[in-house]
Amino acid sequence: MKIAQEFREFIARGNVVDLAVGVIIGAAFGKIVNSLVTDVITPPIGALLRGVDFSNLYLSLDGKAYETMALAQAAGAPVIGYGLFVNRLIEFLITAACVFALVKVINRIKRAPEKPAEPAAPPRSEVLLEEIRDALRKDSR
Repeated sequence: MKIAQEFREFIARGNVVDLAVGVIIGAAFGKIVNSLVTDVITPPIGALLRGVDFSNLYLSLDGKAYETMALAQAAGAPVIGYGLFVNRLIEFLITAACVFALVKVINRIKRAPEKPAEPAAPPRSEVLLEEIRDALRKDSR
């Protein structure tokens, strides 16, 4: 009974709910960024590179030559697929650049910071003390 109550209190904390919302929004944002990279940015880059495909670059560790990495893997040869690593690295850099650009746009869209409020008037007692001080200075001259 006590554990259930503690669990309810834990779930009801604002931080847990905020974290859950952040994870859900983050997952959705990740899909948008992936689509942007895969469907919008990568095709023109592929056209500029005229179909260069790094994914089939590999190093066979058994010393034999294979026509493709798929054939080497099918033969059970140990391979280092450095081409796939290069593809993932390029994809990461493109994704990072897209996220950077999106964050910059979002920051521009945000409202301009509001002007700070004018300082509050000093309390009445402080005003009276200043008047007394000024009157004493005037009388002492």
